[in-house]
This record gives sequence, structure tokens and C-alpha cells, in this order.
Amino acid sequence: MSQVQNQKFTLHEDWVVVVLGFLIITAALFSIAPAPPSYSWESTDQLTGKILTADNFSKIGVQFIFVFVVAAIGYFLNNKPLKSFLTVVFPVLYILTIVALIISGYKGMKDLGLEAVIFSLSIGLLIRNVFGIPEWFRTLLNGEVFVKIGLVLLGTTVIFRDILKAGSLGLLQALLVVVSVWYFAYWLCRKLKIDDELTMMISSAVSICGVSAAIATAGAIKGDTKKLSYVISLVLVTAIPMMIFMPILAKFIGLSQEETGAWLGGTIDTTGAVVASGSLVGEVALKISTIVKFSQNVLLGAAAFAISIYWTYNKKAAPGQHVEKPTLNLIWERFPKFVLGFVAASLLFSFVLSADKISEVKDGLKNIQLLWFALAFTSIGLETKFSDLFNEQSKKPLIAFLVAQSFNIIVTLIIAVLLFN
Repeated sequence: MSQVQNQKFTLHEDWVVVVLGFLIITAALFSIAPAPPSYSWESTDQLTGKILTADNFSKIGVQFIFVFVVAAIGYFLNNKPLKSFLTVVFPVLYILTIVALIISGYKGMKDLGLEAVIFSLSIGLLIRNVFGIPEWFRTLLNGEVFVKIGLVLLGTTVIFRDILKAGSLGLLQALLVVVSVWYFAYWLCRKLKIDDELTMMISSAVSICGVSAAIATAGAIKGDTKKLSYVISLVLVTAIPMMIFMPILAKFIGLSQEETGAWLGGTIDTTGAVVASGSLVGEVALKISTIVKFSQNVLLGAAAFAISIYWTYNKKAAPGQHVEKPTLNLIWERFPKFVLGFVAASLLFSFVLSADKISEVKDGLKNIQLLWFALAFTSIGLETKFSDLFNEQSKKPLIAFLVAQSFNIIVTLIIAVLLFN
């Protein structure tokens, strides 16, 4: 009895993420969420007169208090040590992330389509691999939780009625691309004898929606976080040249804006890069690319459910280990619960809230979603060593990812031309 009494209540990490995501959404709906700071600037005069001002710093400070409280609740519910995280780790993480947001807010960076997450990841990687961080600091980082909070908030942008109104062709393309590219990537990884966990993460990341799909898949299969960091790094690095050169290639081969938008939205793996790339082509291309990308995001929940079932029934036992007999309870246990938060947020904003209310809160939620993603990638960078990512064992996964992405580009081009011509 005494042992039971001494046990602390611990909520599953994915349920904690759902709680935190809806806490933020509720705060926004009741106008409790902080006003977003400004990070956009074009010149040094604007940097000093608009960004580095007392008023903007006060907004940054209020926003820090807001996310600080949310993070503290998360660590408390997960029964994790609070003192060092709250007094040292999180403030340092926040400051580094704000630096990344200010750098990415420069117009020149925006014109190139370079997102805040790229700079936050780069800053984290630089510090980790050049200067190093104490082991106790690294163990308190948890970028996966932050990015899952961002994914729950991403659900508020996936409005079913807008996607259906704007184009069922986008949903059809997303379905065709996801199925064909996923199976090709899976087949290729098996041919190259890549381990099962990396195979599932690479297949989902290339075919569905990049980082979001990789994290959902890792949750469904209880994957290794180092392997997840590797796949995330590949997604972000390859998105940059694709974002820049695919619009140029589309113009060279004479694609219409509709075809180009469908091609970009179906292949580039981060939403920000899709928006930036579509903007380089034109308004119609931007609209179509966004619809196709959101259509792929809609498939995230179904894909995570299918993967959790597949993994439960096909997981092979390691030597000396026993694999549990697949049951509904086991499938439910493996299913990444934060995906339910994503779907619930999407349903809430699609069918419950009024258009006026959505318009009122969407910018603030988009800003806080970006902040959680940026915090996550700063954390992931600080957790990641290049020696773990790029070594002899990483050659085959790198080849598989690049070949699968090339297949994705070709297949999506064909489908986009057939559907949007």
C-alpha cells in the first residue's frame, strides 16, 4: 500500500501534448493568449526601430511567460525534474529561438523562403557540435514534445470545408501521391536492408508531409529519437534546393500555375517552404500548392493509425525477445495520441467555430505554433551530434531518402499534369 501511495501521477506524454495544445487554443479563443511580437524587418533601421525596441521586447517577455507556464505544466504532468529545466534550460532555449526568429524575419531570408525552423535547427547544431553542451543540459531537452504541441496547433489551420471547396482534385492527388510514394520508399529501403524503424520514418516523411509525418510515425512505432532527428534533418536540408529550383524547372518545361502549384505542394515537405515556393510562381500556384499540402496534412491521422496497426502486426522480435500478440489494446497503445489532438483541433475549427472567430484568432495561433516549432528545432539541434547523423551507417538511409524523393518529384509531376491540365 505504501508503494502505491508513493507513486506520482504521470500522464502519457502524448495526452499531455493534447492537453497543452487545447490549453493554448482555449487561451486564444478567450483572448488570453499574448499579443505576437514583431520579427519582420527589411533594414538595420527597422531592426533597431521596430524589432529591438522596449515595446517589442515586452511582447517577447510576455510570450515567454506564456510558453514557460505551458512547458512547466507539461514537465509537471510528465513527472520530470522542473528546477534546472525552468531556471536554465528553457530560458536559454527561448533566447536562442528568438535569435533564430529575428534572423528569419529579415526580408532577404523570407524572399529565399528560409524558415525560422531552419535557423533554429542550425543554431542548435552549431552550439552542440562546435562548443558542446553539458550532458545534464542535453538530458533535459525534449524537442519532440514541443513539435507535437505545434502539430496539435497545426490542426487549427486544416479547415476541411475550405479544402473541399477549393479543390477535390487536391485531395485526390494527395491520396495518389501518398500511396504510390510510400510503397516505393518502403520497397527501396527494404532492398537496401535499412532497419525497420528508419524504413517507416523515411517512407512516411517522403510521401506524406515531411517532419510531421516522421514524428507521427516515430510515435506509432516507438522509434529511436536519434533516427527521427536524422530523418528530420534530411527533410529540412532537401526542402531548400527543391523550394528554389522546382519553380525554375516548372517554368522551363512550360507548366501552368495550376500544375506547378500541385507539383510543389505534393513534393516539398514543409508547409512554409511550399508557401514560399508557390509565391515565387504566382497567386494561383500559391493557392493550389497550399491546398495540396493541407490535403496531405489531412491524411496524417489516417496514416498514423494505419502505421500503428501495421507495426503491431508485423514487428519482428529481436533475438531473445518476445513480441506481444496483436490486440486492439496494443494497437491503441501504439497509436500516437497527439494525432487525435490534431484531428480534434481541425474538426473544431472546421465545423464548430464561426468564420469570424477563426479569423480573429488564426494569426495569433499561427504565431504561437511557429514558436513551438522553432523551440522544438532549437532543442533538436542541441540534442544532435553530426557524428551520430553522418557516419558509415547513414549512407544507405541517405541514398534511400534521395532516391525516394526523386521518385516523388517525378510521380507527383505526372499526376499533377494529368489532374490539373
